[in-house]
Amino acid sequence: MSFTITSTAFAPGDPIPARHACEGEDLSPALAWRDPPERTRSFALIVDDPDAPDPAAPKRTWVHWVLYNIPASARALAEAATGDGLPEGTLTGVNDDGREGYSGPCPPTGRHRYFFKLYALDTVLRGLSRPTKARLESAMTGHILRSTQLMGTYEQVTHAEL
Repeated sequence: MSFTITSTAFAPGDPIPARHACEGEDLSPALAWRDPPERTRSFALIVDDPDAPDPAAPKRTWVHWVLYNIPASARALAEAATGDGLPEGTLTGVNDDGREGYSGPCPPTGRHRYFFKLYALDTVLRGLSRPTKARLESAMTGHILRSTQLMGTYEQVTHAEL
């Protein structure tokens, strides 16, 4: 058995539906995972886009969602998972929009890749308050038992295409 993450919204490498992007309802997609390592104490999730601002000339990785201390017993996040919709104990970090919570795909140009990275950790992280991706990654150092990822793509529909 291998630690894997999936979504009912899109298959690996396929387009992410518009309802999960800024053009749509901007709802986080449903996610599920299975077979975490036996010693898992919590999970962390980072969603980012390494193709910003333009996949032909990427300059930075844009962070769309930061979650941590997802309980070890959790095996899914429901669609539109925010606030009370997150598993009890789950904490949020800050995305590159400067806010907590999910910020869906909204690429200015071209087809971008979005990586949903799930980490199985051997600890529950303490002392973090609204961490950025970089702070969360630093806190996870030495605690990652295993990681898995799901990649989807998104390209905005132009008005000419409507």
